[in-house]
Amino acid sequence: MKRRSQLAVLIAALLPASVLAKTIEGIVLNNQGNAVTNATVEVEGTDITVTTDENGKFVIADLKNGLKELHIVAPGYAHLHSDITINNNEKQSITFNLKRSPIEVIDIEATPIHMSAMESASPVSVLSGEQLRRQQAATLGDSLEKLPGVNTNFHAKVASTPIIRGLSGPRVLITQNGLDVSDVSRVGPDHSVASEASTAQQIEVLRGPATLFYGSGAIGGVVNVVDNRVPTDSTTRGEWNLEHNSVDNQKVASFNATTGTDSFAFYADAFWREADDYEVPVAPEVEHDDHDHEEHSGDYIVENSNEESEGFTVGASYLFDQGYVGMAVEQFNRQYGIPGHTHGGEEEHSEEEAVFADLDQTKVQLLAEYNFDNEWLNKINLRVGHTDYEHAEIEHGAVGTTFKNETNEFRVDLMHNPFSEWNGGLSFHYKNSDVEAQGSEAFTPPSETESIAIALMEEKHFGDVLVQLGGRVERVTLDADNVLLPDIDAHPHDDDGHGHDHGHDHGSESSYTRVFDVEQEFTPVSLSAGAVWDFTPGYNLGLSVSRSERAPSASELLSFGPHIGTGTYEVGALFDIHDGHFELSDNPIDLETANNIDLTFRKTEGDIGFIFNAFYNQVDNYYYQVDTGLYAESGHSHGDEDSHDHSDEHDHSSELPVYLFKTDDVILHGFEAQFAWQLTNEFKVDLFSDYVRARLKDGGDLPRTPPLRFGTELSYETNNLSAHLHVTRYQEQDRTAPEETSTDGYTMLDATVSYDLSVLNQDLSLYLRGTNLTNTEARVHSSFLKDIAPRPGRSFALGIRGYF
Repeated sequence: MKRRSQLAVLIAALLPASVLAKTIEGIVLNNQGNAVTNATVEVEGTDITVTTDENGKFVIADLKNGLKELHIVAPGYAHLHSDITINNNEKQSITFNLKRSPIEVIDIEATPIHMSAMESASPVSVLSGEQLRRQQAATLGDSLEKLPGVNTNFHAKVASTPIIRGLSGPRVLITQNGLDVSDVSRVGPDHSVASEASTAQQIEVLRGPATLFYGSGAIGGVVNVVDNRVPTDSTTRGEWNLEHNSVDNQKVASFNATTGTDSFAFYADAFWREADDYEVPVAPEVEHDDHDHEEHSGDYIVENSNEESEGFTVGASYLFDQGYVGMAVEQFNRQYGIPGHTHGGEEEHSEEEAVFADLDQTKVQLLAEYNFDNEWLNKINLRVGHTDYEHAEIEHGAVGTTFKNETNEFRVDLMHNPFSEWNGGLSFHYKNSDVEAQGSEAFTPPSETESIAIALMEEKHFGDVLVQLGGRVERVTLDADNVLLPDIDAHPHDDDGHGHDHGHDHGSESSYTRVFDVEQEFTPVSLSAGAVWDFTPGYNLGLSVSRSERAPSASELLSFGPHIGTGTYEVGALFDIHDGHFELSDNPIDLETANNIDLTFRKTEGDIGFIFNAFYNQVDNYYYQVDTGLYAESGHSHGDEDSHDHSDEHDHSSELPVYLFKTDDVILHGFEAQFAWQLTNEFKVDLFSDYVRARLKDGGDLPRTPPLRFGTELSYETNNLSAHLHVTRYQEQDRTAPEETSTDGYTMLDATVSYDLSVLNQDLSLYLRGTNLTNTEARVHSSFLKDIAPRPGRSFALGIRGYF
C-alpha cells in the first residue's frame, strides 16, 4: 500500500452542499498553525494546479476516481507529497502542515518528470529569484560558479562557460527553455554563450549525466536557462533593473514584462550592457616584461576585455482550457574583446589592431502544451526551435574568421496517465546542426550533425521509496565534405628554444596532402536508474546509476589548424602522427562511455538542512588533447614584414604548440556538500564545499581541473533590509597535466546589501554589491588565460531594481 503522509490529516466531515463530489477542499498551515499563502498544490501526473488564498485554503474540483498524489510547494518550506483516494460521492477535506526548510527547493521545469534538489535521485540545483539577481554576471559561467559542483572557465570575464564536476565543452549542454542555445561556445573557450541571465527567471543545473533528457551531448550535465518568452498565463507582471559597476565601468539595463487577456498572453524583454577593460590588482601577466603597463585609477587592466551587448525578445501565446501554444523571437548581439588573442610580441596594440568578436544570433522558439481527457494520454509538450548564429572575429579591422551555426530542433514529450501507479512518458527528439567556420582560424571544416532519438522516463513510489527509470536510444550522423589534411611543418624545439631549419616558406599558402569526405554514424544508448528512500521523516537517501554514451563532436574528430583562443595548433582524433608527419589514423572512432554512480544524503526539514553528494564517474574512450611536443606556424603575419628582424633565425613568436586529440580511460570522482542553518527568522548561515579529482585511469592528471573549494554565506533578512556576506576559499591546484602549471590558492570576499521600498505602487530594491573586497590576486586554474587574465580586482556595483 502506498504511504499516507504523516503531514496530511484527513478530516472525517462532509463538505458544504455546494461542493460537488470528486472535489478536494484543503488548507495549508505551517508548524505554528498559521496559514501559508500562495502555496502551490499540484496533482502529480496531471496539469491541475491551484494556489492557496490568504487563509491558506484551496479547492481542487473535477477529479477522476482513483489514487491521487498531491504535491505542495511553498517558498521557505520543504516539499510535501500526500496520497488521496478519490471515490464516487466521496467528499474530502484535508489539512496539510508544511515544515520549514532552510534550503530553497525549486522544481526543474525542463524535464518531463518531477525533479528538485531535495527529492530526485539525480543531483540538481536551481538558481532563481533574488539569489539569481545577486549572482548574475555578464557570462553564464560566472553567474553559476557559486553553485556547488559548478565552476567557471573564466575567459577574462568575456566568454566564460560552466564546468560541471570537472567536465565542460562538448560534454555540458547549455539550453534555453529545454532547447539547445546552438552557438559555438562548446568549440572553444573564447566563444561566448549566446544566452542572457539578466532576463531569466531561473537557471537549472543537472549535475552528472543528463543524456536521457537532452541527448549524448549532455554526458557531463546540463545548464538550462528558463524565461517566460513564450508566456503560459496572462497575469500582468514584470521587472526592470539599472546597474553600474566600478571595476570595468560596466553599465547594465534590462527589463521583462508579461501581460494579456483571457485568451492571449504577450511577453517582451530587452537588455543592454557596456563595459570597458577591467581592472586587476596586479600585473595581468604572471611573467611580464619590464615595459610599462597601462593603468586605470592606479590599477592594472586586462587589455581587450571590453564588451557591449544588447538584445530583445518578443513572444505571444494563445491560451485555452487544455493548454497553450505560443511563439517567441529573440535577437541577441554581442561584441567583445578576446584577450590573449594576439599573434606576436607587440608591446602596444591600438584599438584598431585589437582582436574582438562580433556575435549575432536570431532564435525562434515555438512551445505548446495540450492536456487530454482520455484513458491513456495525459499531456503533450511540444518544443520547436530554429537558431541562426554567426560570429566574426575581427583582426586589424578586417574579418579574420567567421563561425556559423544553423540549428533546427524538434522535441515532443508524450506523458501518459498513471499506469499501475507509474508516471512518465515517451520523448521524441530531433536536432540538425549545420556548423561552418571560414577564415584564417577555421581549424574545423564545415560539417553537419543530425540526431534522432527516442527516450522513456518513468517514476513510481513503492512505499517510502521513489524509483526513477529511463532509457534513450539515438542515431547521430556526422557529415563533412571538405576535410583537409594539411602538409604542415611540425617540428620540435631544441632545449635552448631553437628550432630546426625547416626549409619551408611560412609566408606561402599551406598545401594539402589530401582533401576528402567524412561520413560517421553512431548509435549512443543511455540507461539510468535511481531511487530515493525517505527512511525517516525529514531525511532521505538517494542512489543513481547510469551508463551514458556520447558521439564525438566535429571539432574533436576533424580539427586541423591554429586555434589562437587557446594558443594551440589543434589536430583531431581522425589523424595521427608518425615521424613528425600527420596522416589518417588507423584507430577506430569509438563512442565515449560514462559509467556514473551518485550517492546523496539529505536533511529536508527543520531549521537545519543539508545535501551531501558523492559521485564516481569512469569515462571510457574519453576524448582529450595531448601535447605532442611539436610546434607549427600559426599562419599569421605579425606586422610589417619588411621591418622584421631577419637576423633572429630562431624567432618562434608565430608558432603554436601542436595538440592532438586522442582517447583514454579516465576517472572523475568527488563530492558536493551544502549545509544551511536558519538561526532565527532573520539570520541564516550557509556552508558549502566541492571537490573533483580528474585523472587518467593508467596514471596522470587531466588539465584545468578546478581545485578544492569551500565557503560560507552569512545572511540577514527582514521585510525591507537584506545583507549577505560570502567568503570562498579556493585551494592550491598542483595536480596538473604535462606542460600545465600549478595555481596558488586564494580567498574571495563578497558582500551585498539591499533595501526594499514601495514608490507609486511599485516595489523597488536599492542594492550595493561588492566583490573581491580584499583586492586579492586570484587566478582561475580552469581558465586558458589564467597567466594573463586574473579575476577582477575590488569592485562595487550600485543598482536599482523594480517590480510591477
